[in-house]
Amino acid sequence: MSSLTEFHLLSVLAQEMNMRKAAERLFVSQPALSQRLVNIEKEWGNRLFIRSQKGLSLTPAGELVIQFVNEVLAKEEKVRESITALNSEVHGTLKIAVASIVGQNWLPQVLKKFVSRYPQAKISLITGWSSEILKSLYDDQVHIGIIRGTPDWKGVKIPLFKDSLYLVDTEITRPEQVHETDRPFIQFKSDSNYYQEIQDWWLRQFKTSPKRTIVVDQIETCKQMTFNGIGYAILPAITLNGAEKNIFKIPLLDENNMPIKRDTWLLGYESAFQLKQVQAFAELIKEHIEEEGNN
Repeated sequence: MSSLTEFHLLSVLAQEMNMRKAAERLFVSQPALSQRLVNIEKEWGNRLFIRSQKGLSLTPAGELVIQFVNEVLAKEEKVRESITALNSEVHGTLKIAVASIVGQNWLPQVLKKFVSRYPQAKISLITGWSSEILKSLYDDQVHIGIIRGTPDWKGVKIPLFKDSLYLVDTEITRPEQVHETDRPFIQFKSDSNYYQEIQDWWLRQFKTSPKRTIVVDQIETCKQMTFNGIGYAILPAITLNGAEKNIFKIPLLDENNMPIKRDTWLLGYESAFQLKQVQAFAELIKEHIEEEGNN
């Protein structure tokens, strides 16, 4: 079986499709490269490249071998990253995808601690809806994702916290007063499962749709419009830090008269949690949650 060095050689040949250019990249002479390719092809028992004056072209067998070679080299890179992480201090880039609401209201405190404790580590952060976070994980673009709701995830799945949902307004103090106001219900765009949760509660509570509705694209816009008395909204506790003045917060209750809460999860593949920076971040989050629980 060919070695990783020979896999690298084949990969370069497939990228360049030219013996001279490949030889220059590999720092070998063309005759030496040609002979090594002949030996590799003997190992595979097939011609992998067809040589011509115009350059190289892959045979059908060559296409299969190059696909295999590239897969092995990609896995080798991940293994080397894991080995480096095991034998060194926390460094490298921590790639996180996080639901926007968590990224704005909860995560900054955690990241501040992480950056302070591990100055050699770097952070790559993207935000979006929970469905977008899951796609980033499936596409292997990030190490870990933090999402809202109840995810269908087969890898590592760590519960972070739950926060209650509230009907928030400057005037309404009881849910039934919704029928008496002409001010609009202000909604922010979110994942469909959040909308469904709100809609289920609303129909159980009022048996009819809101009289007027305003839809905004950001939860912070929704919050500020509500705090300024334009209308009322349903907001999760994560957005309410307790500093708001003259604001009434009515907890949403389910059919069993229990508070309706929104789950937040940390997700990732097993392989990601072998990386030192991911392990460190997960431990730091655990510490942060314990500290919050004790306050």
